Amino acid sequence: MRKYVMAGNWKMNNTIAEGVQLAQELSNNYENDWADKVEVVTCTPYVDLKPVVEVFDFDKCNIGVGAQNCYFEPSGAFTGEISIPMIKEIGCSHCIIGHSERREIFGETNEMVNKKAQALIEGGITPIICVGESLSVRDDGKYDEFVRDQVKAAFAGIDAADAENCIVAYEPIWAIGTGRTASPEQAEEVCAAVRDEIKNIYGESVAQNIRVLYGGSMKPENAEGLLAKENIDGGLIGGAALKADSFTDLIKACL
Repeated sequence: MRKYVMAGNWKMNNTIAEGVQLAQELSNNYENDWADKVEVVTCTPYVDLKPVVEVFDFDKCNIGVGAQNCYFEPSGAFTGEISIPMIKEIGCSHCIIGHSERREIFGETNEMVNKKAQALIEGGITPIICVGESLSVRDDGKYDEFVRDQVKAAFAGIDAADAENCIVAYEPIWAIGTGRTASPEQAEEVCAAVRDEIKNIYGESVAQNIRVLYGGSMKPENAEGLLAKENIDGGLIGGAALKADSFTDLIKACL
């Protein structure tokens, strides 16, 4: 039985003071016995990472903290980047890589995602690997092949034991900010394809153990239908993660 994952992605939101306030509200809402059924992660901007870790540590709250990106080199002349040893020392347990915004706005390639995944695994941090197709790919009917190719590229050179501990998040880019909505059936179809591609690479055991999240505007109103699907193991949450009550409701939907 796979444990659900509810990961909040704050994106470029919340100053340190705002981040501490939101983390404290989440900590106040959180019940420690929830950890048996759902893994909760809060992925904050870099400046908020340490303060948020300190809130959860002080409260002995079982919420992990993740970065929203990293660079695959441990140090060097890479102005503006942050290394895996840096986020590890802060106390991060997870890191998002390959997010659609990183790919589309900042030109992140499949090769870069793979290098980051390998470096995170070596550094002892769980990668949350994002995949997903654009509107044009969806309308061309090539989304299955496209997402499978992203999965294959992301996991190149990663052995089965390490792959099993990674998390994949499916983001239907075509359903974010376009006025179109992915139905639970559409989300399940692609999450099932992700799992099937993992099976092709590593076999049934790894495919059954890896967690696949849905990242297309999951909210308390639609969470039940999405989480009921066989191949959806939680959510990578954007807007609904910016309010403690709505994120808490999503956590409760996993219980």
